[in-house]
Amino acid sequence: MAGHRFWDPDGTRYGIPTFPYRLAPDGYATRRQLRAAGLRPGGQEVAAQILWRSRRHRTGIRAAYLYRIDHALPVRPMTPGRAAALAKAMTARRTCPHCRTDAGYVIPVSLGMCVPCADAPALAI
Repeated sequence: MAGHRFWDPDGTRYGIPTFPYRLAPDGYATRRQLRAAGLRPGGQEVAAQILWRSRRHRTGIRAAYLYRIDHALPVRPMTPGRAAALAKAMTARRTCPHCRTDAGYVIPVSLGMCVPCADAPALAI
């Protein structure tokens, strides 16, 4: 494994076991991978990490945190109350504060209103 800058399976250099991109051993998964398998971290601490170089990131190094699959718990089921709260929150994100209509899409934060309201000429007050 000579030449792998981020190879530290014992955690002596980075504090937790660290692996280069695409070289993590079996038994570990990211949050997204756990969710795709119907699991959640369930309160466990980060077990390992993956580090890789990236020109896009300001520090030049990106990290992905890994959790143990054998300690993961199943995702909690969606209850009627949670579904209602989620629907209400999404409706609020789609409602234009200017014209009070459902835009049919999430209102862009950069505009603060639906696109037709943002494109309309400003009214003189």
